[in-house]
Amino acid sequence: MLRFIMQMTTNKFLGLLLVIALLAPARLAAQTTNHPASSMDPALQGIVKGIQTKLKAGQSGAADLAPDLAAFDQLLAQHSGEKTDAVAQILYMKAMLYIQVLDDPDKGRELVQKIKTEYPDTRLGRNADKILAGLDKQAEAKKIQSVLAPGAIFPDFSEKDLSGNPISVGALKGRVVLVDFWATWCGPCRAELPNVIATYKKHHGEGFEIIGVSLDSDRDKLEAFLKKQEGMTWPQYFDGEGWGNKLAGKYGVESIPFTILVGPDGKIIGTNLRGEALGIAVENALAKK
Repeated sequence: MLRFIMQMTTNKFLGLLLVIALLAPARLAAQTTNHPASSMDPALQGIVKGIQTKLKAGQSGAADLAPDLAAFDQLLAQHSGEKTDAVAQILYMKAMLYIQVLDDPDKGRELVQKIKTEYPDTRLGRNADKILAGLDKQAEAKKIQSVLAPGAIFPDFSEKDLSGNPISVGALKGRVVLVDFWATWCGPCRAELPNVIATYKKHHGEGFEIIGVSLDSDRDKLEAFLKKQEGMTWPQYFDGEGWGNKLAGKYGVESIPFTILVGPDGKIIGTNLRGEALGIAVENALAKK
């Protein structure tokens, strides 16, 4: 997938397409359009808003969303024969509903392939191969992350930090370790950082460690940022490859912030623990040492 697509955030995409980010991950969702949400067909906006309401209410099953899938079909039927970007977008949103919410990637891929063959001259049709490649990559990432289940042994790495010192989770056996994937350009990462720093300050003396994995591409900017962050003294892995970061690929990281908390026994406690949940998990793990 194109690098600029990879680096778009969900928040930015929400500004472009209202609520479709609920149906697609940040890097993949950006494939749909670069036009303002106001250009979306009002009928399509209504369908998407209805889906958003259901998802917020926890209604995400096939039966819950059957009327919405039917609404997509009705809208497509109304525009039968039209080979426009707007109609291709309807089909794409339906595909994302299958892939991201209903967990039916085969059906989703079938619809994206339909965009490629039936709407070849549209923006989405021209980018269908990239979208399909992105779906393949996402599926692979999901497969990789399936091994990061609580209770599983953490599949370790052996690298060097910014200072050239060796780093690995195994070298910290007997301690609670947070592997934190982040970047200076990531808004949600920076918003969570005060909590991470506070947790580190509170529990480091008790045996809590952090290994940062930076998805930045500019080392100077990263080091300047680290110098300004009081208390952010843990080691950082950096290879300058951005989303192509070696460790991000190893652990199937598709969005950040992403964290893996590992216990003193080398087993995974949990992933994506943030806010109060992170502090509680660290405290509980340390209490069991």
